[in-house]
Amino acid sequence: MIKEPLEIDAWKMYSNVLGMDEAGRGPIAGPLVVAGVIFPKGYSNDLIDDSKKLSEKKREILFKQILNDAKYYQVLIVSEREIDQKNIYRATQEAMEKIANHSKADFVLSDAMPLPHCTISNESIIKGDQKSLSIAAASILAKVIRDHWMNHLDHLYPQYGFSKHKGYPTKKHIEALHTYGLLPCFRKSYRPVKEMETIRLF
Repeated sequence: MIKEPLEIDAWKMYSNVLGMDEAGRGPIAGPLVVAGVIFPKGYSNDLIDDSKKLSEKKREILFKQILNDAKYYQVLIVSEREIDQKNIYRATQEAMEKIANHSKADFVLSDAMPLPHCTISNESIIKGDQKSLSIAAASILAKVIRDHWMNHLDHLYPQYGFSKHKGYPTKKHIEALHTYGLLPCFRKSYRPVKEMETIRLF
């Protein structure tokens, strides 16, 4: 539950407040998912919270509620290749700016990400998914969609355990990487994968 969300003050000046967050900056495999949500002015939902604080079951329920209740939402999938080309920070930033600039928002709240090329008034909020209803909702959309994607990869490549670690560099994931080798879904610019590429050269 988010007590006194930032939207309460923002709605005094703006009708359409867009909150944005992402899932998947840290993993060595799988895409980055960036989401943005605008709720109707005055909207409240005590169950919405930072996705990391919610169980998978609660996230799935809230996912459907958010899609139903949101005035606007958008999700962008950023490929592993684009992450490698731009670096994860810039890939996240560009995806958020793209969502913001194509939305009908009057004001934008992002989770700890400055948006220098956003054409709409915006503010970067540290731990925004714990302070903003729309950022928290965006974190849920991004997390659920990315988890579904990683579960699909697990179905294709069960030996890697993607459904359990979701692409994060756990001990078992690194062991699987060294045992079974690289897949197209791995981020080649991330150190454990980059080290594997170097080993293959010798």
